[in-house]
Amino acid sequence: MIAAMVQHRLLFSLGGLIILTALLSLLIGSQAIPLMDALHESFAGNTGIYGLILTELRIPRTLVALLAGASLGLCGAVMQSLLRNPLASPGLVGSASGAALGAVITLYFGLASLFTYALPLGGMIGALLATLTVYLLAGRDAGTLTLILAGVAVNAFTLALVSLLLNLAPSPYAVQEIALWMLGSLANISSNELWILLPGTLAGWMMIGRQGRSLDLLTFGEETASSMGAELPRLRRRLFLAVALAIGSAISVTGAIGFIGLVVPHLLRPLVGYQPSRLLVPSAMGGGLLLLLADIGVRLLPAQGEIKVGVVTALIGAPFFLWLIIQGKRSGL
Repeated sequence: MIAAMVQHRLLFSLGGLIILTALLSLLIGSQAIPLMDALHESFAGNTGIYGLILTELRIPRTLVALLAGASLGLCGAVMQSLLRNPLASPGLVGSASGAALGAVITLYFGLASLFTYALPLGGMIGALLATLTVYLLAGRDAGTLTLILAGVAVNAFTLALVSLLLNLAPSPYAVQEIALWMLGSLANISSNELWILLPGTLAGWMMIGRQGRSLDLLTFGEETASSMGAELPRLRRRLFLAVALAIGSAISVTGAIGFIGLVVPHLLRPLVGYQPSRLLVPSAMGGGLLLLLADIGVRLLPAQGEIKVGVVTALIGAPFFLWLIIQGKRSGL
């Protein structure tokens, strides 16, 4: 009963913060807009400048930040619970690096300039292929350590291919385009990117939402979970596919954004009693909130050009990761 009350308070608090931050995101940009005038123009069907800025730029950017951040936070909680490793991240099974490789290939060969949806589709296909490779390398009945090692190997190989493409890029402009995409950004997001993001994101979320009980059983160990009815090979297969769809969709639109999937579940886990099923929704909400705050931050920072949001999340996440290492040493882990 007490745990349920704490859960409800946490969700209510996160929801309130998300609403306030989203409203702030609609107001902040290179040009300040009166929100009520913009809403009036949008609903009245006028083609005023305020209405266009709100509907074509601010709303899609805000929604993409929330959805992409939610996917990163949710998938981080899933991977940490599935692998029973508090330092696991969504990209551990190759989804993030695979998405980066697929997107970089479309940039390298100029497909992104020929076909509007080439970049996000390349990212999603790359994520699916990399995750499938990890699963096949590890094997159907692989242990947690084997899965982690397979993920590390695939991540190293895909990132090496990305570096090779950068090295062989035909022009400085191509190198710059690839490098800037790799930094992660929510600038120039439109409704097209929002619609590209939605199908894979929602499919991944739905697949994850049904696995809360199985993730809870895994806290007792793989053998105990199996004896209590959890089908581990099927669970891994479904969650790998779900993470690939959600992360591939997010990264293919926003570029590489790190550390949210590591930081958010860590911060929220004590507040839900360390129960994986209770951690999923708060992690999604916390991930969306953190990415939206980071995006607002890059718009407020005084810089000649807009700083990439992936740089901001890394500046937040790297010190947090170091803090985890120090805490682990003090605890004798």
